[in-house]
Amino acid sequence: MQSTRRALLAITATFAATTLSTGALAQAFPNKAIRVVVPFPPGGGTDIIAREVTQKVAAATGWTFVIDNKPGAGGNLGVDAVAKSPADGHTLVLGQTSNLAINPTLYAKLPYNPQKDLAPIGLVASAPLVIVVPAQSVFKTLPDLVAAAKAKPGEVNFASPGNGTVAHLTGEQFQKTAGITFQHVPYKGANQALNDVIGGQVQLYVSSVPSVLAQIRTGKLRPLAVTSAKRVDDLPQTPTVGESGYKGFDAVTWFGFLAPAGTPKDIVTRLNAEFNKALQQPDLRKRLGDEGADPMGGSAEQFADLIRDDIVRWGRTVKESGARLD
Repeated sequence: MQSTRRALLAITATFAATTLSTGALAQAFPNKAIRVVVPFPPGGGTDIIAREVTQKVAAATGWTFVIDNKPGAGGNLGVDAVAKSPADGHTLVLGQTSNLAINPTLYAKLPYNPQKDLAPIGLVASAPLVIVVPAQSVFKTLPDLVAAAKAKPGEVNFASPGNGTVAHLTGEQFQKTAGITFQHVPYKGANQALNDVIGGQVQLYVSSVPSVLAQIRTGKLRPLAVTSAKRVDDLPQTPTVGESGYKGFDAVTWFGFLAPAGTPKDIVTRLNAEFNKALQQPDLRKRLGDEGADPMGGSAEQFADLIRDDIVRWGRTVKESGARLD
């Protein structure tokens, strides 16, 4: 996934403060609470990032944000609800790689088209994934895990937050790279999967760093490797997959705000400006960093380009994995 990483770095490199629109629509916006749909259960990485960023914007503007967790169908239910909402800027979704770039290929019939039914506002953050095992696991390193999987193909199980998620497909990508076979155990969201891996019901878990960082810090989970090309600042002792013997391995997930298609340009520009200003603030950048996420930012157009490119890129991974959902 080196091309995705280059695209994210390019967005960061070209990021500049956005000028507020002086249009009448933007001047009057918002006139009520802004509902932000998080298409996953509370407590996961997407939920954490949505709350941190909107709280910062609310403090600066006086706007009211209401987080609406609407999980189901790999994030499709929440995204579709926003796609079908009034295009007035008062309903947003924090989408991410799985429901915007993976699901168009994964699902035979997706109820929305990410490029036609949604208006990108801006990229917020990116995050590597991490391979973790219970604290009591016999696996101390990634090579330990690979050796066990080679000795007993299909007997080592791995959990993910759901079929077709970035975590699932990253796990599939790693199996292909290492020449091994795991038994995939999909869950409906991060919380139940997290509880079961901590309890030892499953042997390993692939997750975004923000979702499991607290459990790693308290010693409930042992990280074996991060999936990004470089180590994560908050997990400095954890090697990358590449350092563990699989050079060039690189997979990250990203998060960004979108509105229904047809949302007036002035409102999109206003929202983009406020999110970008928040993402420049050192305290928010630190909080996101503490959660294992890299603050991003940039224009709506740059975010649209990233979605377009990653639909193609992750689509290839979906097809190679053989994953398919109705």
